[in-house]
Amino acid sequence: MSGAAGGPSLRVGILGGAFNPPHVGHLWLAQEAHARLGLDRVLLVPFGEAPHRTLDADPGAGERLRMAQLAAGDDDRLGVSAIEVDRPGPSYMADTLTLLREIEPATEPTLILGADQALRLPGWHEPERVLEQASLAVADRDGHGRDDVVAALDGLVDAEAIAGFALPRIDVSSTLIRERIAAGLPIRYLVPDAVADRIADRGHYASAAAREAAS
Repeated sequence: MSGAAGGPSLRVGILGGAFNPPHVGHLWLAQEAHARLGLDRVLLVPFGEAPHRTLDADPGAGERLRMAQLAAGDDDRLGVSAIEVDRPGPSYMADTLTLLREIEPATEPTLILGADQALRLPGWHEPERVLEQASLAVADRDGHGRDDVVAALDGLVDAEAIAGFALPRIDVSSTLIRERIAAGLPIRYLVPDAVADRIADRGHYASAAAREAAS
C-alpha cells in the first residue's frame, strides 16, 4: 500500500494505555507485535485524560509520558507519542487515530490490544470510527484469542481486518508495581532501570509514611 503522494506507507502499531507506570509487560507486548506483525514501529501512546475512570496515584499525564519515553529509550523499534497528552479533554482513540492520520498521512495504523480489551471494544466511544481507521491486532490473553474477538466484533468489522498473535504471559501489571512501591518493596527487573530511577527520584507511588520519612 502506498501513502500520500505515492510514497510508501508505514505500518505503525498503536499501543495505548495509562502507563502508570510503564513496565516490562508493555515492552514485551510491543516487541512481540513488532516482530510477529511485521510492523515498522510501535508507538506507545499514554492517554491524557481517562474517559471513564480515575487513575490510582496518578503522577500526572506529563510524568506518565516522560516515563514512557524513558521506557522506550533508544530502541528504534519503539516511539512515544504525546498526541493524547497534548490534546485537551477525554482521550478517545477514535479522535487520536483521526489526528494521527492527519499529521502523518502515510501511516497505516494497527491498534494493538489484549484480547480481553478487544472484547470490550464495542463499548468504546465511536468504535466504528476506530475500526474504520485502523486494523486490529489481538494478543491472546486470559484464555481469549482472535476467534473470540472476531465473534464479539461481528457486524463492526470484517474478520480479515483482525490479526491475532500469541503472547507468552508475563504476570506484571502497573497495579502490582504501585503496590510494591507503596509497601517499600523493590521493583527492579519489573520496569526499565530509567523508569525505576525516575519513580524513586520523584517519589511516585510511595505511601504517605514513606514520603514523610524521605522529606
